[in-house]
Amino acid sequence: MAALKKIVFLDRDTIPVNINIPQPSFAHQWLEYPSTLASEVAERIADADIVITNKVYLGETELSKADKVKHIAVAATGVNNVDLDYCQSRQIAVSNIRGYATQSVPEHVIGLLFTLMRNIPAYHNDIQAGEWQRQNKFCFFTHPIQDIAGSTLGIIGSGALGQATATLARAIGMKVQFSERKGAAGCRQGYVSFDHCLASSDAIALLCPLTEETRNLIDREALSKMKPNAILINTGRGGLVNEADLVDALKRNIIAGAGVDVFTQEPAPSDNPLIANMDLPNLILTPHVAWGSHSSIQTLCDILVSNIEAAERGALQNRVR
Repeated sequence: MAALKKIVFLDRDTIPVNINIPQPSFAHQWLEYPSTLASEVAERIADADIVITNKVYLGETELSKADKVKHIAVAATGVNNVDLDYCQSRQIAVSNIRGYATQSVPEHVIGLLFTLMRNIPAYHNDIQAGEWQRQNKFCFFTHPIQDIAGSTLGIIGSGALGQATATLARAIGMKVQFSERKGAAGCRQGYVSFDHCLASSDAIALLCPLTEETRNLIDREALSKMKPNAILINTGRGGLVNEADLVDALKRNIIAGAGVDVFTQEPAPSDNPLIANMDLPNLILTPHVAWGSHSSIQTLCDILVSNIEAAERGALQNRVR
């Protein structure tokens, strides 16, 4: 009889408790922890065959004594919490989750666009502050209200999420353009230059991965090239935006507003520039939940287990390494 494979999930609490994680069909022992500190990783994976992680870091220090580990199943798309080079040297397979949030993330992007382009929070705050009574009219206009239809959405990141966001944006009447990589010598067909995208879009949506090339992609210089009535939406990765530069641009009306779902450090500390200025009426913050509709998380879990089963069969499903 085949030996039981030991599967260790290091941070089960990153998946809501009401989401069902299917059990792999092969003989196995499943052990899960709500969360795992860096100091606890090595002990918890010492005799594991398969390790599941969402955000817990796995590098040489953590893996060096885990001789049985043959597969790291990342319960997310990003794999920056895994030392891929070390895994390759050890012949440890690494898989990730792809294409699970192509409904949830675009809806979050569009939701933030409606909220900011129509200045909904600013009007709510005005009512709360008694502005309606001071104006003494049936309505009042203290903030500009922009139409979504007919406006131009510039998308940075043309993968599955970027394409799905473009489809939804077009469905509500937006014009869509995709940005070429910053500093590219030329533009691929169907793309516009990075600078042109910034200068000609009424809203910019960041849906690209975080790499050394994209870190601080949106900084003071990039923000200065955007329209003064433009909105910035970041549901990609926190490090894509220089957060202090963004706050400065919002305060000085360089751009009209920003919706941010991702931060350079998560959870974001109280001294994070965005958190420290979250009372700005043109800034909307959400805690990395754009991906988190019930259906998207369930799909993620289904793919996670499918990846594990595929690896057991020797198939290269969603393999990163």
